[in-house]
Amino acid sequence: MLRMGVDLGGTKIEIVALNEQGKELFRKRVPTPREYQATLDAIESLVNEAESEVGQVGTVGVGIPGVISPYSGLVKNANSTWINGHPLDIDLGKRLGREVRVANDANCFAVSEAVDGAAAGKGIVFGVIIGTGCGAGIAINGKVHAGGNGIGGEWGHNPLPWMTEDEFNSTECFCGNKNCIETFISGTGFIRDYKAAGGDAPSGIEIASRMQKGEPLAQAAFDRYIDRLARSLAHVINVLDPDVIVLGGGVSNIDAIYPLLPKVLPQYVLGGECRTPVVQNMYGGSSGVRGAAWLW
Repeated sequence: MLRMGVDLGGTKIEIVALNEQGKELFRKRVPTPREYQATLDAIESLVNEAESEVGQVGTVGVGIPGVISPYSGLVKNANSTWINGHPLDIDLGKRLGREVRVANDANCFAVSEAVDGAAAGKGIVFGVIIGTGCGAGIAINGKVHAGGNGIGGEWGHNPLPWMTEDEFNSTECFCGNKNCIETFISGTGFIRDYKAAGGDAPSGIEIASRMQKGEPLAQAAFDRYIDRLARSLAHVINVLDPDVIVLGGGVSNIDAIYPLLPKVLPQYVLGGECRTPVVQNMYGGSSGVRGAAWLW
């Protein structure tokens, strides 16, 4: 069976076509039109081109930076705001003449890594994307767990756990709240914290590089970052206790995270024991689009 996955992002729309074994047969990306009907046109065109190129008709899954409300059937919470308030799965299904499955892009990431990626064979997978922002998704036995409200895994907009006095009310989030996990552990939050301490760097990768070269300011910022990441993930482990946590996004490329984080997690996990594997993703930026294909 041909499976097609579409990653609908704010700047690009990408499609990938996979065979039963997960081998890539076709891939293409186009700029995202910032208008709803034009976005439908672009996705329809990509699906038609993929099927023409491969010579098969297939299933279609779409990952979006938001969710479809289980109550209204309309897209909500998408930072690609022009798709909010529309029944994207229904509209695409009418155009393509088949059912289209739509899921949050972080959930697609978790599914991709659960099916044939870094978490292959694991039952409960918590997939985290840490970049400009911070999102997460849950896959159970290789399938999305969206939850009754469609927001399963949206842990980045809970408050940072066990805040210190200087952390409390020190950040504001675009969601309208203060103290959100995202504002501390996203790449943006890492840079903000480093700058507040007197440093200046364009990326978390650069801060980590300076730490490895022995810069005390970068080392202190990284130590704070790991502690905050451990606190945040400990809450997930205390509630969900996943079989594995997979990190994605730009921050996941900081190698120093992986040997250090498991040493800090037990300080915050109930009972003082924690051997939950925390691993780097296998498919990088392709995880979302591959996960959309694996929605079928």
